[in-house]
Amino acid sequence: MRALPVGEHALLVELADGAEAQALHAELLRRRATGALRVREIVPAARTVLLDGLEEPARLREELPRWEVPPLPPREGAVLEIPVRYDGPDLADVAALWGVDVPEVARIHSAAEFRVAFCGFAPGFGYLTGLAERYEVPRRATPRTTVPRGSVALAGPYTGVYPRASPGGWQLIGSTEAVLWDHARVPAALLSPGVRVRFAVADAPEAP
Repeated sequence: MRALPVGEHALLVELADGAEAQALHAELLRRRATGALRVREIVPAARTVLLDGLEEPARLREELPRWEVPPLPPREGAVLEIPVRYDGPDLADVAALWGVDVPEVARIHSAAEFRVAFCGFAPGFGYLTGLAERYEVPRRATPRTTVPRGSVALAGPYTGVYPRASPGGWQLIGSTEAVLWDHARVPAALLSPGVRVRFAVADAPEAP
């Protein structure tokens, strides 16, 4: 763990991997909820956690390496279900990478329980972990100039849902009508770090 100063009231904490970052994020939230930590914003990323609005960043920077951070606690709270049509243009490619037939991709993906590790890229976009390591897939060699809104995609260890049309290089396996970002909703983002997610099969794919 390494804590780096960012301006006068923030720290960027670097961790070894995503699991450590998620565990520290959960511990920071716990300490803030109990009043043991006073911080305005706690923002997780792939292997870092940003703390902004600290009253004594220098003191916390000295203390953090001595903290005993427990492993990520068991998942609690309701599970958000997102219906998906497994009809993506890269579905057959993913099936080949996994060594399964096309319908099996939907079964494997919808059987997993995911957790939002962090958010970024675009408002409402969450990076979800939950698939076993053997199901990691590479990004496309050539990114698409436009990925449709609601596309369900894979890249590396993550699953994501595009909240709006945008360029992207992830493998597209399906689509959903779920609204990931809505300014009129409170909160506007459907997904936030720590939320549990399952993808439900809305329309089973057919083998080619």
